[in-house]
Amino acid sequence: MIVKVCGMRDAENIREVEALGVDWMGFVFHRTSPRFVSKLPNYLPQRAKRVGVFVNETEEQIMKTVQLFRLDMVQLHGQETPDFCSRIRNRGLKVIKAINVQNRFPSEEVSSYEGACDYFLFDTKTPLPGGSGQKFDWSALSAYRGKTPFLLSGGISPDDAEMVKTFAHEHCIGIDLNSRFETSPAYKDIRLLQSFIDKIKRK
Repeated sequence: MIVKVCGMRDAENIREVEALGVDWMGFVFHRTSPRFVSKLPNYLPQRAKRVGVFVNETEEQIMKTVQLFRLDMVQLHGQETPDFCSRIRNRGLKVIKAINVQNRFPSEEVSSYEGACDYFLFDTKTPLPGGSGQKFDWSALSAYRGKTPFLLSGGISPDDAEMVKTFAHEHCIGIDLNSRFETSPAYKDIRLLQSFIDKIKRK
């Protein structure tokens, strides 16, 4: 199971989170987010994959940020079209398309992105993009019939380890952890993360 920790910014906190063995680390480049990364941290992950999170950003600005932060992947969290996703992907980057889920699974919207991105990230539908700490009903994902692998996101908390372990879908490859593991925006609680990761990895 891939463990992605999103909303990182502080250099020492980045170093500590990477030492836990997480697979991917997300950096938010959306200016209105409390986790917005305005400058290059003194340390960036060397082993964990670097994921840049963008919301309705221009292709030019995304590529500038990719080069500056040496990103491995781009996560698109706005109303980016399948064509836009394909163009970023054709620049040699892995693309994660975030899809918001509420009560009903948005099958038609999801199917339009099949083949245009490498991964989906299913998150809770809220007025603001991401980091809300709110959970959606994961049973809605049973309606997903596509082939693109996905990460489960949206308010996963330190108390959800058993729920994560029992969740089953053939295309679920990992989880995305963010606000419920923070002591303040963009600063993760290492003890909570360590305990949670130990629990979900335990057989």
